[in-house]
Amino acid sequence: MRPTYKSSSSKGGFSKGGFSKGGSSKAGSAKEMDPSKKKMMGTGRKKACRFCSDAQIILDYKEPRLLGPFLSERGKIVPRRMTGNCAFHQKRVTEAVKRARILALIPFMAAQR
Repeated sequence: MRPTYKSSSSKGGFSKGGFSKGGSSKAGSAKEMDPSKKKMMGTGRKKACRFCSDAQIILDYKEPRLLGPFLSERGKIVPRRMTGNCAFHQKRVTEAVKRARILALIPFMAAQR
């Protein structure tokens, strides 16, 4: 959408400095911004690493049930921003998943339909 210039009644022409976005002369109105064009905001709270918060959980490649939440439906390793793991434990999860795949404890990819 092109910016439209506000008309100036005193000069009889258009003012160069002020222009508005949808032809609306009300600046700062709540209806001015389209909700679909607003920036996506985060939830505000970062997920905590489950291994740092609970020291009793031991990450081991021999426990496929523990590694399950870190795999997507297609068998890919879920990234850190989705799981909330710290960098240290995400590396350990990746190593454990790869070792479990080699030993055939978890599949390399999901079964085809």
